[in-house]
Amino acid sequence: MTTLSIPDMTCGHCKASVEAALAALGDAGTVTVDLAAKTATTSGPAAPAALIKALDEVGFPAKVVG
Repeated sequence: MTTLSIPDMTCGHCKASVEAALAALGDAGTVTVDLAAKTATTSGPAAPAALIKALDEVGFPAKVVG
């Protein structure tokens, strides 16, 4: 499980974009996005660097929490 902090995520459209970008990786597993906490958690084996790259490509810089 990987949790990412996504500080620029501010609305429902942002949340949907983040969910879509992570889900498109295929190996992210279940993607849970918490707009209020500005985090996304994945259950799959995707490498954190791949998750961060996918979000950077859609305009949402992220970093691993913890």
